[in-house]
Amino acid sequence: MRKTELLVPAGSLEVLKTAVIYGADAVYLGGEAFGLRAKAKNFTNDEIREGICFAHAHGAKVYITANILAHNEDLAGVEQYFEELRDIRPDALIISDPGVFLIARRVLPDMDIHISTQANNTNYGTYRFWHSLGAKRVVSARELSLEEIREIRANIPEDMEIESFIHGAMCISYSGRCLLSNFFAGRDANRGACTHPCRWKYFVVEETRPGEYMPVYENERGTYLFNSKDLCMIGHIPELLSAGIDSFKIEGRMKTALYAATVARTYRKAIDDYHEDPQKYYANLEWYKEEIGKCTYREFTTGFYFGKPTEEMQIYKNSTYVRNYIYLGTVEAVTEQGFVRIEQKNKFSLGETVEIMKPDGRNLLAEVLEIRTEEGECRESAPHPKETLFVKLGAEAGVHDLLRKRSDSDDSEHCGET
Repeated sequence: MRKTELLVPAGSLEVLKTAVIYGADAVYLGGEAFGLRAKAKNFTNDEIREGICFAHAHGAKVYITANILAHNEDLAGVEQYFEELRDIRPDALIISDPGVFLIARRVLPDMDIHISTQANNTNYGTYRFWHSLGAKRVVSARELSLEEIREIRANIPEDMEIESFIHGAMCISYSGRCLLSNFFAGRDANRGACTHPCRWKYFVVEETRPGEYMPVYENERGTYLFNSKDLCMIGHIPELLSAGIDSFKIEGRMKTALYAATVARTYRKAIDDYHEDPQKYYANLEWYKEEIGKCTYREFTTGFYFGKPTEEMQIYKNSTYVRNYIYLGTVEAVTEQGFVRIEQKNKFSLGETVEIMKPDGRNLLAEVLEIRTEEGECRESAPHPKETLFVKLGAEAGVHDLLRKRSDSDDSEHCGET
């Protein structure tokens, strides 16, 4: 069985560090240009350097996305950016455009190159093509079944790596190649500016009656025609491993540190448990499923892995997320008096019970005993996001632990985090 990498997205330095601490073997991120998440915070070159130093110190790798489908006007900038990366030295570049690939091979001849899912990699001939040009890894199209991936593995060189998405949002368009955003809003998804029109609610307008919006029904369940469920393969680790996949990829470069920690820790434990003893994996299966449901998600599906999906893959009623737990903050330091310092993300109050999420897999329930500001002022609650607070808890918390609490109501988020 091939050694499997767990690859987690990072939209910020905070998320990168969280992903690594909670079990990622590698993280992927975008610089300030030429990636497909222009709305993400993304990384400056100095932040990339810091992230690489942190990851390498913890035995993890960093991959940089440069996976736009480039126009003529982009090429000079791509070359300049790759020259900057020559000194920064990420572990690999993720590329989809052949022109960008050729620039990378010329400017960074020793850099590993991974071919993005945007290149529509659906057969072993495509894998062989990229291998012949020097690519180390190809990311499979989301539209492949496990049987197709097994066939690819059997027909490509042994040193060629397969990376496949195993968790996160699914695109309604083939391998992410979408024109809807450009058509409706003038923002090109293939150049990093997607407005996510697949999550919008649609009506039909008859040509001779403009302005009369008639609802579209599918079995009377609603009108969100393109709104896919999220991929989740936590219950199918054995099948993924046996298919010969080298890297298990999590989607979500615009997600929070809580998302990164939750998926990284859960998949890390599932992979390690199975390698230790398959029976241990099956014994812990319900725990994995419970934990994976504690981060923001849409309903789950297994996508194309077990055959072409049916209409059950879509969500017709709404475009909102399920959010069972709320992210409160990450422990940055612990004082001599036992207070934890956090940058507060969401509201919590004195006397509430919160959960301390630890990298080793433990979850500790703790009462909020005290809340203080940087000036030492006592607070009854913490309503202001991004405020630095010192909190005393009824259980021990350490640096890098995450604080979260159960949502008391239907606290679903509107779509937009993809």
